Amino acid sequence: MQIAIFSDVHGNLPALEVVLNDIEERGIHQKFCLGDLVDFAPWGNEVIEKIKNLNIPCLMGNHDERIAFDIPVIPLTKHSEEETAARFLAIDHSKKYITKENKKYLSELPFHLKLNYKIGKKHWNIQLVHSSLKSNDTYLYESENDNIFIDLLNDSQSDVVIMGHTHLSFKKYFDGKWAINSGSVGRSREENRLASYVILTLDEDNITPEIIQLEYPLEEVAQKIEESEIPNYYASFLRNEKLSVF
Repeated sequence: MQIAIFSDVHGNLPALEVVLNDIEERGIHQKFCLGDLVDFAPWGNEVIEKIKNLNIPCLMGNHDERIAFDIPVIPLTKHSEEETAARFLAIDHSKKYITKENKKYLSELPFHLKLNYKIGKKHWNIQLVHSSLKSNDTYLYESENDNIFIDLLNDSQSDVVIMGHTHLSFKKYFDGKWAINSGSVGRSREENRLASYVILTLDEDNITPEIIQLEYPLEEVAQKIEESEIPNYYASFLRNEKLSVF
């Protein structure tokens, strides 16, 4: 039994299509999205419509919530002045161009999702969150104290908790249980900038996670950003050019 989990598409349709094609080629039928479909690349509506049309269960990321309910943008101290200015413009672009129907779809997404799969005599509990159980805007990095992830596993009463939000993939093992970040499909903060997702392989005895990272037509995406009203900052970010980012 295999399950594919991905997150943080951020309007990057070409990256999403590469990930979905890879999942299909592997013959994986169970797939889930952890949210943040919009902002920073020009295909916000197209990404939403693809997720809708494929009936992929999806969580409400913090960016989805902001666009759905027109929540004001609050500057983050970790962002440079350059990124802060670009962020305001990019989110305003989404608020302007995401359709009313698609905003309604975003507004109805669940906050988190608990899965239970029975393999033989074993029931596996898998907790999906955008960033944590209580917030979709909490930054949990691989460097956090292990107790944070152990508490999350205990609070959710799960064998695996999978999150996104930080755009940095990792997997941490705790005595038979896993805390995993799937990374980002469309706006990776990793050095390689590849589209990232996670495959869970379940059998009666174990859950085995694998982080998959894929190339996609990144330069094509960067050029489309530059042709749009979205700040060129996000094209430079994808190219991993030197920027004032955290």
